[in-house]
Amino acid sequence: MPEGPVIQRMFAEVANGYDRANRVLSLGIDVLWRRQAAAIADVKPGERVLDVCAGTGDLSLHLSRLGASVIGADFCAPMLVHAERKATGKQGRPYFVCGDAMELPFRNGTFDLATVAFGIRNVVDPVAAMREMARVVRPSGRIIVLEFARPRVPVLGSLYLLYFRHVLPRLGRWISGSDNGAYQYLPDSVMQFPERGHFTELMTRAGLRSARFSMLSGGIAAVYRGEVES
Repeated sequence: MPEGPVIQRMFAEVANGYDRANRVLSLGIDVLWRRQAAAIADVKPGERVLDVCAGTGDLSLHLSRLGASVIGADFCAPMLVHAERKATGKQGRPYFVCGDAMELPFRNGTFDLATVAFGIRNVVDPVAAMREMARVVRPSGRIIVLEFARPRVPVLGSLYLLYFRHVLPRLGRWISGSDNGAYQYLPDSVMQFPERGHFTELMTRAGLRSARFSMLSGGIAAVYRGEVES
């Protein structure tokens, strides 16, 4: 896996076309996945939420529309520029800060819930990052992770691998206007990342209890939920 500064620079270079590429490459389904993750998180109005690896702010914005008080954190400032632009003028808007998932700039127990959407793969040490998320969430609070997975239905799985490995990188380069390897890194990182029960084991190692997952869209994505020890 590339080092953190390499990933940071990679995302900075594709920030301008990031939202456009996401919508086209996922056929817009990524919007539905974020909504499903928020539903599994059972977000309530007034709850304090930290959205880690917030990127351009899509999940942060959705959580704030549900009435939560949201802070989005990301270590890539150019991505947050777009997040700020999308949030400007919106009532109850989220606030965004530069922050590394491995060293969050918040006190213990500050939040009711922490989320991360399609970002835990990009962290050098996912277990350490989830421990840090758990630190800033109150006892019995929730941790929600939305991440890509690999479908296991034979026909769908084969079509997915064909698209993900061969079509997506080319499309991503064309749509984003960047040839820095970001859209080759995406399928490579998904193929190497632990999923399903393997990821819930990492959540347990991070000190979370009741770790479980729900598969989305035939196994293309998954939402993981764990709870901070009381």
